[in-house]
Amino acid sequence: MRTVALILIIAGVLALSFGGFSYTQDKTVAKVGTLELNAKETKTVNFPMWGGVAAVVAGGLLLLLGGNRR
Repeated sequence: MRTVALILIIAGVLALSFGGFSYTQDKTVAKVGTLELNAKETKTVNFPMWGGVAAVVAGGLLLLLGGNRR
């Protein structure tokens, strides 16, 4: 339980710090016989601020209320 809580807290802090990430995807625009025209498309994934806050709060609650089972 403690590991899940720490992962949530770290993920929430990272989401709040960076706000999102970008990646590049190769896309085939046209293909005629053996000739192929490709393009690179950059996509951005944004994390909502409330999602980062919710992850930190949920991780904190799990850490505090998770119990002391061994």
